[in-house]
Amino acid sequence: QVQLVESGGGLVQAGGSLRLSCAASGSSFSINAMGWYRQAPGNQRELVASIGRTGSTKYADSVKGRFTISRDNAKKMVNLQMNSLKPEDTAVYYCNTGPSGLGFVGVYWGQGTQVTVAS
Repeated sequence: QVQLVESGGGLVQAGGSLRLSCAASGSSFSINAMGWYRQAPGNQRELVASIGRTGSTKYADSVKGRFTISRDNAKKMVNLQMNSLKPEDTAVYYCNTGPSGLGFVGVYWGQGTQVTVAS
């Protein structure tokens, strides 16, 4: 079993930056790809960015060039640096992981952290 705890959400003005962090606890064998998803009211949950165990990354087109995902395998942590934030980035952001590799949705989810970007 893996537990994920997110931190770092909040309210920011458009053009500003936020850094989300997610700490995982549990077996390292159950932590392969790690990623961030988001869900805005009325919308489906969507991939923001994900990173494989060796550092390969995948980004949604809408965040390329603005967001950067990174991980620390020893600490079982994944971070999301969000720059040049836009109002449309407003959503609940969820940390995700599981035993599957990059490109697959993991089975474990965090509780979510709210990101609000004011125009």
